[in-house]
Amino acid sequence: MLPYFLGCPSWSEPAWRPSLYPASARNSDFLSLYARLFNAVEGNTTFYARPSAQTVERWARLMPAGFHFCAKLPRDISHGGDLRDQEVATAEFLSLLAPLGGRVAPLWLQLPASFGPHRLGELLSWLDAFAGRRIAVEVRHPDFFAKGDDERLLNRHLRDRRVERICLDSRALFSCTSSDPAVLHAQSKKPRLPIRPTAFSDSPQVRFIGGPDLDANQVFLEPWLDKVVAWIEQGLTPHVFLHTPDNHLAAAQAIRFHQSLGERLPGLPELEPEAPQLGLL
Repeated sequence: MLPYFLGCPSWSEPAWRPSLYPASARNSDFLSLYARLFNAVEGNTTFYARPSAQTVERWARLMPAGFHFCAKLPRDISHGGDLRDQEVATAEFLSLLAPLGGRVAPLWLQLPASFGPHRLGELLSWLDAFAGRRIAVEVRHPDFFAKGDDERLLNRHLRDRRVERICLDSRALFSCTSSDPAVLHAQSKKPRLPIRPTAFSDSPQVRFIGGPDLDANQVFLEPWLDKVVAWIEQGLTPHVFLHTPDNHLAAAQAIRFHQSLGERLPGLPELEPEAPQLGLL
């Protein structure tokens, strides 16, 4: 068993055939193949659309015990006005995901850049309404990154509630100059914010957004390798998710991260050996 959680933005990436998935793999095979190698995934799909009850039941059959599905709250909840008015919708969403049980850990709330300190009361009220769940929050308003009273207050309230502040690191993405449409699209969509590697509970959360060159990304990953080792040695269980612009290389980036981590942590288990790994690196 790995001492941390590692994964990608999703499991459904046809470009991973035939390097990660067999060439003959169907889309319906991807989740079971992914879960044989990685033990966590970002729940980006739920941000854009709620799955059907039948889809959730299928996920529950295919996701192993101990797998973490970090489901994002749908954007009509996180971006749909006062969070205090979204408690019923949140409860309904959690009810939909109930077949996954403890695998929804943590639940992710990604807030828009417009959600600033003047709305902190909404966030705290919503968090208190769901205090029994493991939750992680991603903020994007610049005042929450200014090292002032607003950021300190946010951090204190999250720490008091043992709610993680998701750290998104997009430096590698914005360091590259490219005319590749996938890179340009990612640079137009991803936020460019200071790094905040926090641990407010036993499960710090990291989202690393790399560029298309894995070697160029490595210099930005080195500090994260040291940080993840330190967290593990403190008895924490970090969650680390690796992106690339079109995510064609996200799995390769995640595998490389794990291999580099193994150089710092002797005895770190290899990724699930029975998973097909054909020339990913």
